[in-house]
Amino acid sequence: MFSYAFGSLLASAILDGMDQVMGQAAWRWLFYLEGSLTVFVAIVAMFILPDFPATSSGWLTAEEQALAQFRIDEDVVRSSEEEMEDFEGGKSGLKQALTDWKVWWLALESAIMDVFLSFGLFSPTLSATLGYSPTVTLLLCAPPWLFAAGVAHSDQAGERFGHIAIPLLVGIAGFLMAMATMNTAVRYLSLFLTTQSFAATIIFFAWVSNSITHSSSKRAVALAFINAISSLGRIAGS
Repeated sequence: MFSYAFGSLLASAILDGMDQVMGQAAWRWLFYLEGSLTVFVAIVAMFILPDFPATSSGWLTAEEQALAQFRIDEDVVRSSEEEMEDFEGGKSGLKQALTDWKVWWLALESAIMDVFLSFGLFSPTLSATLGYSPTVTLLLCAPPWLFAAGVAHSDQAGERFGHIAIPLLVGIAGFLMAMATMNTAVRYLSLFLTTQSFAATIIFFAWVSNSITHSSSKRAVALAFINAISSLGRIAGS
């Protein structure tokens, strides 16, 4: 959600001040700068983000590593006897994930949710209907996303379901508000409500990780598979 907010602010600055710099259109600079920044951060992340607490390359103390591992173990459900036999028998993470009905069910749920969330792809277009200039439109995109990021506190509360269901219901209320009126203030307020639904999808993937039983390889495959299937929802929504 921060990426949506700060991406809009960056786009506003680039489109407003870099048109015809070095003979390039502003929209080209938008792709050059945001794309190169994304690649840079991804490369740096390869060397900074650890796979596990024990592989933190020295920036966590032994006590912090133990605490992080304890929290991971505490947050994940235990394996059933059958799943432990599969793991001990050398069954691959891919087979474990694709033969677990929960993985397929969560993938379907994620795809349906992403149809609902596909409005995020058109956030600047929705803001543009308020009637302001392109620069102001992009600036107006940022506050709703920042507000949505500020209310996601599922980890502190130790609860998942309510933090998924309630933001989705708030998002539905936002859509209904946007459909029911042409008043500029109310329609902009509706954007603050609709973006709340994105908090649900972030917490959903935390719930997925919690729901996949012990086997890091199975969990990795399940998360990748569910994320890939969920992208079909964005395609359908667009």
